[in-house]
Amino acid sequence: EIMVALIVAVAAAVSVYIFIYYNFLKGVKCKSDVSLNGRTVIVTGANTGIGKETALDMARRGARVVLACRSKDRAEAAVLDIRRKTSNNQVVFMHLDLASLKSVRAFAETFLKSEPQLHILINNAGKRCVKLGKTEDGFSMGVGVNHFGHFLLTNLLLERLKQCVPSRVVVLASETYRMVGLDFSKLSRTEPGHTNGFLDYAHSKLCNVLFARELSNRLEGTNVTCYSVHPGVVNTEVFRHLNRWLMLILVPVAALLFRDPEGGAQTSIHCAVQEGIERFSGRYFSDCRVREVVAHARDDAVARKLWEFSERMVGLSNKAIHPVMLLDSFLFVYKEEKSSRKIDGNRVIMQRFVSVKFSPLG
Repeated sequence: EIMVALIVAVAAAVSVYIFIYYNFLKGVKCKSDVSLNGRTVIVTGANTGIGKETALDMARRGARVVLACRSKDRAEAAVLDIRRKTSNNQVVFMHLDLASLKSVRAFAETFLKSEPQLHILINNAGKRCVKLGKTEDGFSMGVGVNHFGHFLLTNLLLERLKQCVPSRVVVLASETYRMVGLDFSKLSRTEPGHTNGFLDYAHSKLCNVLFARELSNRLEGTNVTCYSVHPGVVNTEVFRHLNRWLMLILVPVAALLFRDPEGGAQTSIHCAVQEGIERFSGRYFSDCRVREVVAHARDDAVARKLWEFSERMVGLSNKAIHPVMLLDSFLFVYKEEKSSRKIDGNRVIMQRFVSVKFSPLG
């Protein structure tokens, strides 16, 4: 009787898990069957996880797909796998390291010289660090890769997107954007500690949402549309950045409760191909549906300020920047560089703020 009761209990638990997983956790599948023959798509971070599944779907639809990745070996393996699964030989690798603005510029130059078209740009790559690190340009790793790198990349490719309308930009965000307000002084701040690493990631995701919003405003009337997306809680290789003890706890939980990468890619795919969503340009999507964001993520004045700040940080603009905003960022980076006692720390800082044109106060 005990054995029978145990079997019944296990069967009931499995049934409940299956019901919850497929109805609440797995997520919604993109229903569009649109062909992408003759279209060119860039997917950043496409050698694994959500990015690879997104690229795989684009290739199945007949697109020419550029895997923009940092690791050559992993990306070339992904290219071969996608070609094998789709019989689409128009899948190629181009090197891109979003932690280096120099690499972003080199990628854009190579792409624009070699590829005559661009219809869909999917800013998928993301960095989630337990401990804070820094990019080659001195930005915190999360904000540097997830926001500044993609911001520069999108701007460098924008004219090509405008030439190939209708075209789209998809920006991978996250629900973690809700957890922080935008603090410009922290966009370059790097301090040791686990909590700050998470907050850095959350800041970058808020930047992603605001970036898509302002990009949409600036592209109004061009037939280039953009969307930020939440992929859901996905079981990807992001856990490789965690320490051993956290992995022992989270990996089994992720296997049971998180979406697989294919499920996590569905909203990105939806925003890349679904017809009839153009009127929602600049909005935030989750489970293939438009969602309302919290108030601080739909503030157009803040989104515009972030755009102008980002232009200065990546060297795209000679426009005036408010001296208070500049000083905030300078002091935080200066403090960090001095504390690390790097000989060339001041050079790195001054390169970022050289030729500054101040705006009047007020």
